[in-house]
This record gives sequence, C-alpha cells and structure tokens, in this order.
Amino acid sequence: MTETTARPKPSALAAPLGVLGGVAAAFAYVGTFDPNEAGHYPVCPLLHYTGLYCPGCGGLRSAYAVVHGDFGAALGLNALAVAGYALFAVLWTVWLTRALRGRSFEIRLRAVHWWVIAGAVLLFTVVRNLSFGAPLAP
Repeated sequence: MTETTARPKPSALAAPLGVLGGVAAAFAYVGTFDPNEAGHYPVCPLLHYTGLYCPGCGGLRSAYAVVHGDFGAALGLNALAVAGYALFAVLWTVWLTRALRGRSFEIRLRAVHWWVIAGAVLLFTVVRNLSFGAPLAP
C-alpha cells in the first residue's frame, strides 16, 4: 500500500503567506526609502528628548542594511533587531512547514519566558547607552 500525503488546505497557508507578504512589503518599503535620509520616517522620541537609545533605535537602518545585503552594518546598527529578524525567519519557516503538512503551529510562552525576553531587551538597552556598550549603539 502506498502512503499518500494530504494536500494542505489553502486556508492553512493563508496566514503564514499573508504574514510573509506583509513583512516582505515592509522590508521592501524600508529598502526603497533610506532611513539614513531625513524626512521618510519619524524621529525616535526617546532619542530626541533624552539622547538615550531605545531598544529599537537603529532598527530601520538595520533593516535597510539587511535588504541591501550588508549584514555587518545591520548588526552594528541594532544587533537585537537582527536577532529578531533571524528568529522570525526560523519561526516562520517552522510555521509554513507545519502548515504544509497539515499540522497546527502554536508558540506557548510562560511568564518566565516573557521575563527573560524583557530582561534581555532591558539589558541591551542599558548597555548600549553606557560608554563600554558603544559598539551596540547605532
């Protein structure tokens, strides 16, 4: 007897493909309109009013560098954002693979996971604003 594989329902692929389309459109926009040129994007209010870098500062310029294949510059602009891009790519690939196989995909984060994420973002933010953390500043 031959084993048959079930075809995924088109509705099962709609969500991961829709998310990919949205992310691709956002990266295409950022790749088209250089964040290094004034006037395309709003200024970070935290940086503007306090001079401190938030965890997202440099994220648009980092995305621009990724779109243009300059991964070293992307890491230098916002390493946390690049880690987020990579994590998204891995999780999205798992999501699509499971959808193609007709399986569900769910990420269950416990409170401790959220605390670790918040702690990592806070640590990144504090260190990038200290003199020894200058390599993490955009």
